[in-house]
Amino acid sequence: MTATVSRPVRTSRAVLVAAWAFPVLIFGQFALLAGIPVAVVLAGTLRDRRLHPARWWTGLLTAAYVVPLVAWLLGPGTAPSLSKSMSPLVTVLVGVAGVAAAVGHHVLRRRSA
Repeated sequence: MTATVSRPVRTSRAVLVAAWAFPVLIFGQFALLAGIPVAVVLAGTLRDRRLHPARWWTGLLTAAYVVPLVAWLLGPGTAPSLSKSMSPLVTVLVGVAGVAAAVGHHVLRRRSA
């Protein structure tokens, strides 16, 4: 008989730091650079099968970022940057979605510790 030992589900430190960096960059008006933490969180979450519960939070984070990005790229606006094209309401909504995703990853990390 073989006993399988499962390691606890634990968000990696890089994913956790990137998840918290996203809202900081959004609220700091560096929205285009916030794509880097989104990519880190998405890659880290999809790569590790043990992080299946965090995929919903990652999906929320990614969707909250991609929708304004696509609207800026494809829209008729003349805003020179993503931060300037987002209204204050959209900035708050995207930032709050980032905070929710970061808290979700943080809770997942605490629950498994």
